[in-house]
Order: sequence, then C-alpha cells, then structure tokens
Amino acid sequence: MKRSLQLTLPIVIASSLFSAGVLAQDTASKPAKSGGVVVTVNGKEVPKNRADALMAGQEAQGRGDSEELRAAVREELTRREILSQEAVKKGFDKKSDIHGQMELARQGVLIGAYLNDYARRNPVSDEQIRQEYNRIKSQMGDKEYKVRHVLVETEAEATAIIAKLKKGEKFDELAKQSKDPGSKDRGGDLGWANRAAYVKPFSDAMVTLGKGKFTETPVKSDFGYHVIQLDDQRDLKMPEFDEAKGQIGQRIQQAMVQKHIEELRAKAKVE
Repeated sequence: MKRSLQLTLPIVIASSLFSAGVLAQDTASKPAKSGGVVVTVNGKEVPKNRADALMAGQEAQGRGDSEELRAAVREELTRREILSQEAVKKGFDKKSDIHGQMELARQGVLIGAYLNDYARRNPVSDEQIRQEYNRIKSQMGDKEYKVRHVLVETEAEATAIIAKLKKGEKFDELAKQSKDPGSKDRGGDLGWANRAAYVKPFSDAMVTLGKGKFTETPVKSDFGYHVIQLDDQRDLKMPEFDEAKGQIGQRIQQAMVQKHIEELRAKAKVE
C-alpha cells in the first residue's frame, strides 16, 4: 500500500486584484517604498506605498515597469478606494466579523514578510541540496515495480487468499475482497512505483519477489495484512541533480521554515 506523505507549508495570505484578472498581488515579494500620494479620491489621499506594493508584486512575476502598468495600478487603487469608502458609509467597518477578516489579512501580510525574510537570511547551500539528493536517490533504489495486492484485516484471511492463489484462482478476482478502495476494482493493481513509495514491510517483501510471483506468507503493515504479487519491474530513471536541484532546495527551505515556526511555537507562552 502506498505511503501517504504530507509536507506542511507556511501559508502566505495575499489579496487578489482586478476581477478581470489583470493583476495579481504579492506584497511580500519586495519591500514597498514610502512617501508621496498616488491619487486622491473624494478628498482622501491614497499613499504611494500601496502602488509600490502592487508594482513590486508584478515585477516579482516578471512584468516590467511601464506606463500602461502604472496606469492600471493607479486605476485599481482608485477603484479600491471608492469601494472602501462606500463600505465605510454602509458601516461594514464596524461589523465584528469584518474586523476579524481584516485582522487576519493584516496578519497574513506580516507573516509573509517575516517568513520571506527568514528564508532570505537562511539560504539553502548546494551541499545541503546534494546531500538530500543522494539520500532520496538511495531511498528510492534503482528499480521501479509494478505490483498488485489484496489488503485484508486478519492474517487468517490473507492465508486463505494465498491458499486459493496456489490452487490457481485469479488474483484479479480475489482482489475484489480487498479493503483498499483505490485498487480493489482494478484487480489490486497499484501501478508503477519505486520502493520508497510503500511502507517498509510492504517494500521489503515486494523486492524479494520474482516476476509473476506472489508472497507465500501474509505481509503485516499498519494497514492490515497484504498479499502481494509482482507483475513486472524496470530500471528507475532518477532525474539528474541539476534537474532536481530547484525543487529539492525549495523543499529543504520549506522544512527549515516549518521547523522555525515549530521552535517559536514551543517557546511561546500560550494560556
């Protein structure tokens, strides 16, 4: 049975711009400049640092500075200010639930700025990436396996299935009694995967099988008891280091950020 892996990532909350999708904001990408006024709406000044924040987000996405973009940003800020003023007139700024949402948005921007700064101050080295690449490569092995299985609750059930296989009954049919909903209707087929994709008891048994053979004793895991059959195997084509470098570096940095969050949580006084 395939192992379920989860990687918890820090969440950075950002506002969306232009219902037509002209712009997308990323206020944490670059520090905003301050000073000046970009537009005045109904007598209220809109500070230039808001335009700087939107422009920084666009630059981070690869859009170059242009008069057209600056005009679009100015128009967006104008519309936002008009709508904001109307919302205040209607008293939305005094509603408790709206206050809660505004505070969450404010926290999101601060959190994003803090975590991005932490990542910049703690860069991942090439050596760290190389070590992780080698670890993954070793864990995955040099083969991929196409297997099928039947997963049942008890050892006795698994033993009975093995006895039926030895008598010539079809694996596809016996797999219908599996408690693995993802494979039971496909004859127990789990597709192609390397050994690291499975829990250890499963993979340890799988790699000992010859093509077309099945386990003659039940394989116990945290999920229950498995009967495993190897349909085929092939050489595993691992991506070259340069191909995987960016993704691995991002994964390491995300783990570093998550560890930092957990360390702060452990030190915090929560009552």
